[in-house]
Amino acid sequence: MDERNDVYRKHLYAPINKMIDSIIRRYKLYRKGLEFRDIHADTLSFLITKAEKFKPEKGKKAYSYFGTICKNYLMGQIIKDQKHTNRTVSYEDMSTSIQEREDQIYYIDTEEVDIYKFMNTLIDEIEEFMSITNLNENETKIGVALIEVFTNYDEIFLHGEGNKFNKNLILLSLREMTNLTTKEIRNSLKKYKVIYKGLTNQFKD
Repeated sequence: MDERNDVYRKHLYAPINKMIDSIIRRYKLYRKGLEFRDIHADTLSFLITKAEKFKPEKGKKAYSYFGTICKNYLMGQIIKDQKHTNRTVSYEDMSTSIQEREDQIYYIDTEEVDIYKFMNTLIDEIEEFMSITNLNENETKIGVALIEVFTNYDEIFLHGEGNKFNKNLILLSLREMTNLTTKEIRNSLKKYKVIYKGLTNQFKD
């Protein structure tokens, strides 16, 4: 640990600080109510918790990997802030009529699929995909929003009795968190559908 700390102080501290500074300013990833130094410190703290997951044998550069983590984290925090601002009415109040439509409801067979394990695995797959894939801004926003949705799936998916969730509520959640149009959301979801289909087949086997 002492050796790792020494390497960090001598060789990594300055370039990582500069990288985070540049990402915040270049992409204008500022958060309302927070000063720049607080945003910087929060991002650095998060990066340190993820740095050990870097695998050089995958052929990626550490600078690119760390930069992607920082950018995704900052966008995720901004999306969460925006969601909190936008949420003046509960999902239940906004979607009562939608929830009553059977054509908008899926039923999950929990006897065949461990839904909690599925969601956690899906979140891990999306995080890994985002760290190694060159995504545009909308695709990154959707990736971060999907992680948020699946992390809180109990709140967003399940309604009333049984094991059903409403696909329109998911779309509503994504729109609220990203401020993207429905068309932009659908286009940005295309890359993530491959992950979902692959994981679904895996859990069925």
